[in-house]
Amino acid sequence: MSVTTLDPTAALVVIDLQKGIAGLPTVHPSDEVIARSARLAAAFRARELPVVLVNVTGGAPGRTESARAGGTPPADWAELVPELDRQSGDLLVTKQVWGAFHATALDLELRRRGVTQVVLTGIATSIGVESTARAAYEHGYHVTVATDAVTDMDEGAHRNSLEKIFPRLGETGTTDEIIALLG
Repeated sequence: MSVTTLDPTAALVVIDLQKGIAGLPTVHPSDEVIARSARLAAAFRARELPVVLVNVTGGAPGRTESARAGGTPPADWAELVPELDRQSGDLLVTKQVWGAFHATALDLELRRRGVTQVVLTGIATSIGVESTARAAYEHGYHVTVATDAVTDMDEGAHRNSLEKIFPRLGETGTTDEIIALLG
């Protein structure tokens, strides 16, 4: 199902469009995801709706079977990409795990602003975006994912999130469809 409506108090939540992640090889070019996320951010700002920019600076401490990136990341690894044109009114959420709600003030800040719906973009579809979508749904927000403003390092995982997971958590639509609903 394509996105049908946006609540009057929707917020845009942009996941991990930071220098260290945007430079990774992805299914769809990250520069296109960044450009569409920036368009959405400008549209939300023009309507005085919240824009949340999320970056990640750590990782959960638990054991995993998959190898984790080792070494010290470059100093600018967690810096947001400049194309997002961060504004003073934007919320910045720095997380240590995949999802933007866990151990952050995101829910509190959204509720303070009366937000009832989140529109998600970013990298990686099956990791940070999906984790945030699941938590948003569990917190009672209406969830919309901008399908052409997300990408992943794994094509199968990306497709699974778009086709199987996101329709169970909310609605999906393109950047143009979402901007049209903003009016």
